[in-house]
Amino acid sequence: MVGPAAKREAVAHLQAVMNLSERRACLIAGADRKMVRYRSRRPADTALRARLRELANERRRFGYRRLFILLRREGEPSGINRIYRLYREEGLTVRKRRARRRAIGIRAPILVEVRANARWSLDFVHDQMANGRRFRILNIVDDVTRECLAAIPDTSISGRRVARELTDLIARRGKPGIIVSDNGTEFTSHAIFAWTKDHAIDWHYIAPGKPMQNGFVESFNGRMRDELLNKTLFFGLEHARRAIAYWKEDYNTGRPHSALGYQTPAAFAAKLATGHHAALSDGSACRPVALTAREGILMPGL
Repeated sequence: MVGPAAKREAVAHLQAVMNLSERRACLIAGADRKMVRYRSRRPADTALRARLRELANERRRFGYRRLFILLRREGEPSGINRIYRLYREEGLTVRKRRARRRAIGIRAPILVEVRANARWSLDFVHDQMANGRRFRILNIVDDVTRECLAAIPDTSISGRRVARELTDLIARRGKPGIIVSDNGTEFTSHAIFAWTKDHAIDWHYIAPGKPMQNGFVESFNGRMRDELLNKTLFFGLEHARRAIAYWKEDYNTGRPHSALGYQTPAAFAAKLATGHHAALSDGSACRPVALTAREGILMPGL
């Protein structure tokens, strides 16, 4: 019993169960009588608690730091310690699974310039609809700005479809310096080889069985799985497209990103575009973006 609340409970228990006096109970529990009699004068914060619960229900996988950012956007002056206390008192802690720690060995990172379109990452995520029909989502992420450039759901996505979507994305956003993916059949098809040659774009394939070498998009996939796919029941492909498009827009423009100093990816990209290279709000320098792979395969324009 090291906290005042625990000692008050112990004193109350001794008085109720063993019929001891307050003085005797405090002596046994090691509590001060003034502390036992103290009653908090702290305001109830009813409105703030209600808004915190409301935001936590809307964003079930957000911790207190991101909820604090959202409250600050609404003009709430409270500090993060107060928000954390209310967050704990309301029982809003997000449970996280423990990951096994593994030895990673020596890595030789490939650094890229801190700018938009320096490197894109691609990967697929799978899910199923209410009727049991499975579908997949092609996710394209900018590794520097952390923006989700595309999240394309469909029942089947071939290599030709991937090439077509990349062509449309380049027309809207510009050409990437390098593209990173795994060795899936869609990414190693003749259509992709021909596309990289026509567009003169380097395509880097990670080592087989090493998803950590494509960590940026894998992390994004985890957030999408945790915050959208695991809690949404899709009633059809059109429903999935609408829900994923809405979540993608919110991810880019509304969701605070911890790796960017709790800025949104869109705001961070805007600062980079205007020349603010030290765009992290916490004052630290921009983290170097590196592909943590030593044995990956680089496919230049064929």
